[in-house]
Amino acid sequence: MSTALARPRRSVHHSRRWAALVVLMLPVLLVAVDNTVLSFALPPISEALGPSGNQMLWIVDVYPLVLAGLLVPMGSLGDRIGRRRLLLIGGTGFTVLSAAAAFVPDAAWLIAARAGMGLFGAMLMPSTLSLIRNIFEDATERRTAIAIWAAGFSGGAALGPIVGGFLLEHFYWGSVFLLAVPVMVPLLILGPILVPESRDPRPGPIDPLSILLVMLTMTPLVYGIKTFSTHGFGVETVLALVISAAAGWAFIRRQLRRPEPMLDVRLFANPVFSGAVSANLLSVFSLVGFLYFVSQHLQLVSGRSPMEAGFFLVPGLAVTIISGLAVVPIVRRVRPSHVVAAGLLLNAVGFAVIGIAGPMGSDLGLVLAFVILGAGIGAAETISNDLILSAVPAHQAGAASAISETAYETGAVLGTAVLGSILNAAYRSHVEVPSAVPAGQAEGAGETLGGAAQAAGGLPDDLAGQLMESARHAFDSGVAITSGIGVVLMLAAAVIALRTLRTARS
Repeated sequence: MSTALARPRRSVHHSRRWAALVVLMLPVLLVAVDNTVLSFALPPISEALGPSGNQMLWIVDVYPLVLAGLLVPMGSLGDRIGRRRLLLIGGTGFTVLSAAAAFVPDAAWLIAARAGMGLFGAMLMPSTLSLIRNIFEDATERRTAIAIWAAGFSGGAALGPIVGGFLLEHFYWGSVFLLAVPVMVPLLILGPILVPESRDPRPGPIDPLSILLVMLTMTPLVYGIKTFSTHGFGVETVLALVISAAAGWAFIRRQLRRPEPMLDVRLFANPVFSGAVSANLLSVFSLVGFLYFVSQHLQLVSGRSPMEAGFFLVPGLAVTIISGLAVVPIVRRVRPSHVVAAGLLLNAVGFAVIGIAGPMGSDLGLVLAFVILGAGIGAAETISNDLILSAVPAHQAGAASAISETAYETGAVLGTAVLGSILNAAYRSHVEVPSAVPAGQAEGAGETLGGAAQAAGGLPDDLAGQLMESARHAFDSGVAITSGIGVVLMLAAAVIALRTLRTARS
């Protein structure tokens, strides 16, 4: 009798865990979509609000700058006040500010709204992963849950162009921000019912100076990378990186001296933890670097709409999800280091295919490249995230999750900044703007492929054709260089994974 009664109780508990995961996936998908959807809304935003060039940059950059600076403090705060509580606070603030952003009267208010979204977005992502760590105690279930979480993050980035393309073809630009309302309202209603609260049972005091130092480390770092990708090395870039390095050094010194640090930096002395964080960063680097290239190629070289370009990414998205789930049973028999290294090697193969398919103008080749990348990213991210969480005690799940999220954001910024700047430099050195193009338009056309496309829109057909032909060849000339760098980086990452993760056990 007692056995019969016990089984239903376990069954309910089991279904409740997976229902909680469904709820936790909502902010993951939203934040991931938000990372890529905005780029497609910039032309109508520019037309409606008339921002200056500097304001346009801040509309894009202020969100990741605030987000990167606050991920670690918010992860630590969630450990102290409760991860579910922080998730719901973040969800409420993100929803309200997203709705407000849809109706701002000018660019300055949109920048302010985006900054606020970065603040509340930093509360969302570490909370989701740390709650998963505490909800799923069984190692196999946890890996499956993390595979779904990682697939949601990667899939949301790929879905951004599809969602953005559909909304912008049928509604006004503010619809990309209003998307947060129907996604987040179910979280706010169901979260308190389905998601159990968890926190550090013995939290230390909040340390404002450590929060300031970590913000002074991450925000200038991201800003410096973005400035370098746009303007190259200059005083502004060097100053930002120097501030970041000095603040980072001071932050580490402070954490080592405090009896109850905000972030236990000794975690990085564990090679499994540091190796998994590196694999995480480089996997996202490869994903975002690919999306940066392929979104421009499909729209500006192949002439497809944003929505059509997004649909070309669906096969790779599907493979990312399948790969992440498939490695869960595999890692029971194969060492985690081998699985992560294999995923990174697949990323290297994907970059090699890009180097061939891009200059050949093969859209199907790019689809194949993303399928290969998706297989590698799904495998590497699932296991690396699991290793990050399992390498630390449960009460430090928030801090570990925040480090994982910081690796995601840094990888995303580096993917765009490093590969994007190299691609843009190759474009500038190879493009030949016809002399008949007016000087004002020629300057933009000589900088980026998007600038050439914009300039061509106001030129006679023959002249526009000459400009775009040169621009397309110049853009594709950088593909071989960037893909070659991607191959080398992924091979190096695979070697690092084999060395640092060799003691990890499934």
